[in-house]
Amino acid sequence: MCQQTLVKTIHGGHHHHGWDNSFAPVARVAPGSMVELECKDSGNGHFTTDSTVAAVSSMPFDKINPVTGPIYVEGAEPGDILKVTIDSFRPSGFGWTANIPGFGLLTDQFQNPALMLWHYDRNSMTPAAFGKFAKVPLKPFAGTIGLALAEPGLHSVVPPRRVGGNLDIRDLNAGSSLYLPVEVAGALLSIGDTHAAQGDGEVCGTAIESAMDVTVKLDLIKNTPLAMPRFTTAGPVTRHLDGSGYEAFTGIGPDLMQAARDAVSGAIDWITREHHMPPEQAYMLCSVCGDLRISEIVDMPNWVVAFYVPRLVFE
Repeated sequence: MCQQTLVKTIHGGHHHHGWDNSFAPVARVAPGSMVELECKDSGNGHFTTDSTVAAVSSMPFDKINPVTGPIYVEGAEPGDILKVTIDSFRPSGFGWTANIPGFGLLTDQFQNPALMLWHYDRNSMTPAAFGKFAKVPLKPFAGTIGLALAEPGLHSVVPPRRVGGNLDIRDLNAGSSLYLPVEVAGALLSIGDTHAAQGDGEVCGTAIESAMDVTVKLDLIKNTPLAMPRFTTAGPVTRHLDGSGYEAFTGIGPDLMQAARDAVSGAIDWITREHHMPPEQAYMLCSVCGDLRISEIVDMPNWVVAFYVPRLVFE
């Protein structure tokens, strides 16, 4: 953690659902401040260590993805950039992954609910066991980091937006910096949807959803318009997965979404066959540790999407 005094701790009770620039800020801080936020998991605490798969169907969808905040940054005005430097995470040690019917990349193939509960060492952060099948390396990050939009009214927290929000970018981990365009006075920053691990693509719709505390440093870059979020990483981003190489599967065609579906389906078929894992379990495993990549997007009319499965999870 940076050697600076935490000027604010924002408790998890100060959370909201959706983005609305009329929400009253729960704290006001000066640029350069360090802030610690207690973040709930995306299920808002619905899942516990005793939950069964029945809990997937009873999850209250009007209360998902709570975000802690909003925080008013003094001096922030439209046309500025809010720089959010991710300092550290304090994980809870418990998480969940679910297949939620109607949500995810392969909704037509996986129509029944499924649930995996995770227990991990929040101090050592050693790989978490995926039942008897695999062990997943952990890399904590916040799936949702965003600012209020200029447009009035309540906006869903589910889709990502030009001011950030539900970005689900795994590489926004400790040491990285996220740059967000400010559209309203004070910026009105909120953070939530913390994950212990996720594959690029989050293909089943959930990662290892896990409550944790997040410490960030907030800085202003004045009078610098920014069209979309950008970020800087602290160093290499896949070392936690690279150790034993990958099995990769492709999808090829004129539609990137269909190509992505084909690549993930190929990975699930292989995992099911080679590791004797039920398909719904393989789908959830892909979501927490497999990476979707666009490998080629210039050789018309067909594009190539590849899905990488790290071999070390099976060792």
